[in-house]
Amino acid sequence: MENRLLAAFPEAELSRLLPHLEPVDLTLGRVLCEPGSRSSYVYFPTSAIVSMLYVMENGASAEVAVVGSEGMVGIALLMGGGSTTSQAVVQNGGSGFRLKASLMLDEFNRGGPVLRLMLRYTQAFMTQTAQIAACNRHHALEQQLCRLLLLSHDRLSGDEIVITQELIANLLGVRREGVTAAAGHLQLAGLIRYKRGRITIINRAGLEKRSCECYAVVRNEYNRLLPAAPTPRHSYAGALGIYSPATAAA
Repeated sequence: MENRLLAAFPEAELSRLLPHLEPVDLTLGRVLCEPGSRSSYVYFPTSAIVSMLYVMENGASAEVAVVGSEGMVGIALLMGGGSTTSQAVVQNGGSGFRLKASLMLDEFNRGGPVLRLMLRYTQAFMTQTAQIAACNRHHALEQQLCRLLLLSHDRLSGDEIVITQELIANLLGVRREGVTAAAGHLQLAGLIRYKRGRITIINRAGLEKRSCECYAVVRNEYNRLLPAAPTPRHSYAGALGIYSPATAAA
């Protein structure tokens, strides 16, 4: 599994970055950046999922965005602010690539196709943060849970999501008891199977029907603004000597 955003880089620009892309193990719970700090790297998840959290003074938190194989952690760097008020924490462990922030900024400042691509990605990311804020305010917990599961499922290669009810409660900014009840309803409806911190998607179409419009708005905006799937031409994983389906089929 590759990163959709990286795979969309034009060949000349990608070739400049390839020698500097470092494979990285993104373990569950790893903090990639803290609020107010300047990160030395940007991250391109492949099989991992990273949650962007807003953490309150009392320690309570809520997810404001999620980044997986479609995107990059560290867009604040490109917007000129250098830091963000969010904390980036690995929600689902896996792999990815990291790149020195200075190199990514240099590429962005060259202008041209990379700048246009990253601005489109930023627009999609901003749509996600706005939609999640509206969802958390106006929609039922069960709908929010469906949206969270669907966004996670989109960013994974399989149907199993490794996530505890406690983590879900932290991401949604609600009590764990509410998550237990909502997950129980979805399991009784035959949409998911939940066991020991693992949720398996059984009926995705059913989850989409139970979810509010927020999931579709976010999904459609990413699909509208970003290229579809990685192509063998942009199999940067193969160029790094890392196994990928695209290179295996070549």
